[in-house]
Amino acid sequence: MSKSLFQAPRGTRDILPEEAGKWRSVLDAFADLAEGYGYGQVISPIFEDVGVFQRLGENTEIVSKEMFIFHDKDLKSPQELALRPELTASICRAYAQHRPVTPWKVWYSGPQFRYEKPQAGRFRQFVQVGAEVIGEEDPATDVEVISLAWRFYESIGLKDVALLLNTLGDPATRTAFNHELKSYLSSRINELSPQSQITMEKNPLRVLDSKRENDLEVLGDAPTIEEFLNQADKEHFDSVRDGLNSLNIPFEITPRLVRGLDYYTRTTFEFISTGLQTAQNAIGGGGRYDGLIEEMGGPPTQGIGFALGVDRILLACEAEKLEIEGTKPLEVFVVDMTGGSHATQIADELRKSGFGVDRSFGGRSMKAQMKVADRSGALYAIIVGDDELEKNEVTLRDLRGDGSQVRVSRSSIEKALNETIEGRNPQ
Repeated sequence: MSKSLFQAPRGTRDILPEEAGKWRSVLDAFADLAEGYGYGQVISPIFEDVGVFQRLGENTEIVSKEMFIFHDKDLKSPQELALRPELTASICRAYAQHRPVTPWKVWYSGPQFRYEKPQAGRFRQFVQVGAEVIGEEDPATDVEVISLAWRFYESIGLKDVALLLNTLGDPATRTAFNHELKSYLSSRINELSPQSQITMEKNPLRVLDSKRENDLEVLGDAPTIEEFLNQADKEHFDSVRDGLNSLNIPFEITPRLVRGLDYYTRTTFEFISTGLQTAQNAIGGGGRYDGLIEEMGGPPTQGIGFALGVDRILLACEAEKLEIEGTKPLEVFVVDMTGGSHATQIADELRKSGFGVDRSFGGRSMKAQMKVADRSGALYAIIVGDDELEKNEVTLRDLRGDGSQVRVSRSSIEKALNETIEGRNPQ
C-alpha cells in the first residue's frame, strides 16, 4: 500500500469509527449525568480573543508557551485570536457577556488545542468534558461539583481512581504563600533542577508539581499552604471535606497540589488513575476561581468547575480492562439478489421504525453480500431473492447465533424482528 500524500498534523490523529463509538459513549454518559444534576449544556467558540486566555496568568505555561495564536483577516477590525487551550475561561467570558441568573450550572464538551510535545494520552488537539457552577461560594457547591465527576467515573465502571484534594486559600493567602515559597526556594536554588530554577522565577507554585528527585528533596522542607490559611479558608475547606465524607467519597489531602493554572483559589482537586503506570496519570481536575470573572470584565463572581480528559479516561478504562461500548451494532443487513430496489425500500421502512440497517451495493453475488453482512456486525440478514419476491416474502437469517433462518411475509418483517430480538434478549 502506497503512503498517503498527507498525514494528520503532528499531535493530532483521526478517531476512526470503532474508537469514535467509545468516545461517544463516554460523552453521552457524562451528558446524561450532568443534566441529571441540573446542568445545562454550553457550546462556546473554538477560538476566542487571545485576551480571554491571557487572563489565566501570563506565567502560566498555557499562555506563555502553548497557545495557537493567529490574526483575524478583517482589516477594519484586526484582532488577535487563539484556539482555546481550555474551556473554563470561555465559560467565564460567556457569563460576563450574557449575565445569566446565578447559580449558573453548565456542562460542556469539545476539543481544546495546546502546542506541546505529544506523548501517550497527550495530544495537541484533545477533547474534554467538564462542568462549572458560577455565582455560588457555598462549599456545598464544591462538594457537588466533585461528586459529579466522581459519580461519572463510577458510572462508566472505573474503580482505580484516587481523588487528591487541597486548598490554596483566598487570593491574599495564595499571594503570601507564594512569596514565602519563593523566598525558601531562592535560598536553595542551587539544589533545584535547572528546569525548576527557571520555573521558580516565573511561578514558584509550579515548582511544587515537580517530580524530579532533587526537587523533591528540596520540597520536603518547603513551607506548606496550611501555615497561611485564614479562619474563613479553614472553615470552607473543613466543610468541603465533611461534605465528601458524608457522600462516602474518599480523598487524599495533598498539600503540594496547585494545578497548572494561576486562577485557582481555595478548593483544588485532581483525579488520578492508579491503574496508569505512567507519569501522566491525571484523568481530570479542577477547582475554584473566585476572581476570574472579574478579569473578564464581569462583576465579582465566584466559580468552581473541572475538566476531564477523554483520552486519559479511555486509557484508564483500557488499563482496568474495562469494555466501553462502541458503535451500536446493526440489527439488520439487507441482502437483495433482485437488483437492489427492494433493499432500498426494506432498509428505509425498517430505519423509519428505529432499526439499525445496512445493505450492500453494486449488484454483488450472494456470497459477496453475505460476507459484507457478516463484517457489518448485524444480528440478522434479510434476504430477498427471486423466489422470495414472487411470494412477497423475505428470508430472515440469524447471523450471530445458530445460523437458522425462516421465511416471513414482507408485511410482517418488523414483527418477526421484534420477536426474534426479544427472544435473544429475554427480560
